[in-house]
Amino acid sequence: MTNINYSLPIRILGTGEHLPGNCVESHILDERWKKTSGWTLKHAGIERRYYADDGETSSFMGAMAARSALAAAGMEAHELDCIVSACSVMEQAIPCSGVLIQRQLGLGESGIPAFDINATCLSFVAALDLLSAAMAAGRYRRVLIVSSEIASAGLRWDDPETAMLFGDGAAAVILGQAAEADDSKVFGTHFETFSVGAELCQVKSGGTRIRPRTQMEEFLRGACFEMQGRATYRMAAQRLPAFLERLFQRANIALGELACIVPHQASAKGLDHLEATLGLPSDLLVRVLAHRGNQMAASIPVTLHHAITSGRVRRGDLIALVGSGAGLSFGGTVLRY
Repeated sequence: MTNINYSLPIRILGTGEHLPGNCVESHILDERWKKTSGWTLKHAGIERRYYADDGETSSFMGAMAARSALAAAGMEAHELDCIVSACSVMEQAIPCSGVLIQRQLGLGESGIPAFDINATCLSFVAALDLLSAAMAAGRYRRVLIVSSEIASAGLRWDDPETAMLFGDGAAAVILGQAAEADDSKVFGTHFETFSVGAELCQVKSGGTRIRPRTQMEEFLRGACFEMQGRATYRMAAQRLPAFLERLFQRANIALGELACIVPHQASAKGLDHLEATLGLPSDLLVRVLAHRGNQMAASIPVTLHHAITSGRVRRGDLIALVGSGAGLSFGGTVLRY
């Protein structure tokens, strides 16, 4: 892996979030699984999460988050140069979710390019990396990145230790080219993938591997999310410290320079491990897990939105976005807001 230092003059113009209407507190899941009161909260560290109703699609939620981000940026949708969906799971196989979000925004005749970037839970970080480079090269000026997830659609309710972790939701971020006098920059992004962990987190159906015309029973079995939780945690915990060291080297920054770290909200145990691994003060990690759950690819931009709107992140602050995803992959970006 080649270590290349760079900085890209990119500014976050606005962020937005959308939560579906069905708030599910952990005691409701206790009742569903016939557990003692407080079991889900104790084991997941999540007080409540939100599930989409049947009428709420990924593209609908994504467009709602996008409208909030546009309002925060003081922009109209037609001013966008590009629309990117950065989700773990698409709304349907074809067309891509970016197209459906464009339509939900009333831009069906606009011609604005719309496409998807998928790196499971790291999709937002991957999109931020690729689109920042394209913008710095002059390809685009104003880009909308949307991460919208309905995790509840694919959960196995006979696996409470996995199902209790997840929630639905959407977030959107608008990127713009920073002015010459603007300190806003992307200082570095780093990704690593270890495909020995490819089978640790899976949704087997939905692609070309299992064909419903001839393998319907297997297709139905493979339509839900499967995770080997303990093995995933062990692998991530072993490789995370070295990855973070390489990320900060690439960005040419020291940990002490960061105003905060915006992590993927994978689990309470994972967040605690990240904090302990880096020896962080308890207030450096931004946490929203207790009131959102693991929202897959929406997790990092939702946490970023919360950090900005709550005042945890202010203009000029140096921050790191860090996470892991199925694969097993690690990704992170260091930027000045």
